[in-house]
Amino acid sequence: MSKPVVAITRPYDRAKKACEIVKELGGEPVLAPTLDLQPVNTKSLKELVKKQDELDWIVFTSPTTIVSLNEFHPEFLKTLDCKIAVIGNKTGKVANEYGLTVDLVPDNFTAEGLVEEFKKQNIKNQVVGVPRTLSARPTLVDGLKELDNEVIVAEAYRSLFPMDKIKVERLIEQIKNNEIDAITFTSPLTVENFFKIVVEEEKISNLLSEEVITVAIGPITGKVLEEHDISYIYPDTYTVRDMLELLFKVYNGEQNG
Repeated sequence: MSKPVVAITRPYDRAKKACEIVKELGGEPVLAPTLDLQPVNTKSLKELVKKQDELDWIVFTSPTTIVSLNEFHPEFLKTLDCKIAVIGNKTGKVANEYGLTVDLVPDNFTAEGLVEEFKKQNIKNQVVGVPRTLSARPTLVDGLKELDNEVIVAEAYRSLFPMDKIKVERLIEQIKNNEIDAITFTSPLTVENFFKIVVEEEKISNLLSEEVITVAIGPITGKVLEEHDISYIYPDTYTVRDMLELLFKVYNGEQNG
């Protein structure tokens, strides 16, 4: 039986582990990032650093926020003296690697899940720092503000259109030629940027629905796939490993898609 060919659309700096898991599970990864991430030392990030002593909480929404702060303001991380919330185990692991102690990880690895956890724990009237990309959904910031928290948003990195469009264009041709067995999307932007490059949208949407196992990391990403009329699956726990393990169960006929 030939190895399933699995397309990974994650940014380069986050794709290595996903490719390793695909190989571990018996597949062949094809890396075609539809998103690039660029750490930036913006004015808003510098302002957040200046207000370090005012923070009651800081929220890290992705590993890239921590990497960016370490690159431009390493002393900030070393001397951080507030509670830390993260979205997802991966972000929590990276935080630990930089010597940070995580106080809160929501069961649901989404902005909605974190806001719900703040509600449950009655975390109100706090000063909360949120370094992130400005292209992120407003859900987290709005939700925290609704709890009467003061939210300091800082741009820590930029989510860019993929620099290497050729890889994505090649992937699209492979999909047309039935050379791809499955494709994974790990954020709304990975889907949106993919379809900015697609020319024959209806054809590709049909192929992703009918000929390819299309997997989203969670329902938020899935909603964007729905906008393109694509049938998809997603795991109960929104992690890359769970997403890929589900993919292989469906491919091997161990679970219905």
